[in-house]
Amino acid sequence: MAHGQAGTGQSASAQAAPRRGRPGYDLESLLAVAVTVFNERGYDGTSMEDLARRLGISKSSIYYHVESKEELLALALDRALNGLFAVAGEVTASGGPAIQRLERLVRGSVGVLADRLPYVTLLLRARGNTRTERRALARRREFDQIVADLVAEAEQDGEIRPDVDPAVTARLLFGLVNSLVEWYRPGRRAASASELADAVCAVAFDGLRIRRVSRAESPRTGPPATDSARASAF
Repeated sequence: MAHGQAGTGQSASAQAAPRRGRPGYDLESLLAVAVTVFNERGYDGTSMEDLARRLGISKSSIYYHVESKEELLALALDRALNGLFAVAGEVTASGGPAIQRLERLVRGSVGVLADRLPYVTLLLRARGNTRTERRALARRREFDQIVADLVAEAEQDGEIRPDVDPAVTARLLFGLVNSLVEWYRPGRRAASASELADAVCAVAFDGLRIRRVSRAESPRTGPPATDSARASAF
């Protein structure tokens, strides 16, 4: 996917006008609970009865907001994907060296993960068992291509090591980002999104960047000559 196409990641479901909810039950709170249950039980292992039981409402109250369980899944996956594509769009429009844009993309993606952790977790667990999941995985591949394109451009600029395929580098880089869902839990003692981004970038980019050694830092070919050694040389 070319850089200029980052904005095409917007889905139709995200553009649909939200329904007005009954007093006490809005779509936002329903979606948050549904995502929690999907992550706990798996999407396939969750029924509308399970959701109604967790919410303490009837199934008909859920159907007032959405037509199906899969619509809840689509809304949840789009919440994660739209955040990632928004970051990609901002990075694409920002200009500057590819290595800087790549780092901004990583930082922004960490921010989306921290802010929308349950939704990103659900996205990363999608396996393509439904049409909605397959559409989400296709959008993920579009995003992965944006990353790979930036890696390839930074490599051409001589900013990152050329001995690893850009697609592999992109997967390793975002594998590090995505691993945060396994252990990061927001809270008073948790690192902030900015601190997480600093840590990820320090680990990832220190290994990716080509280190330019100045003459002052160049290693010596041997120990400095002693006075007696200098004398014997003449």
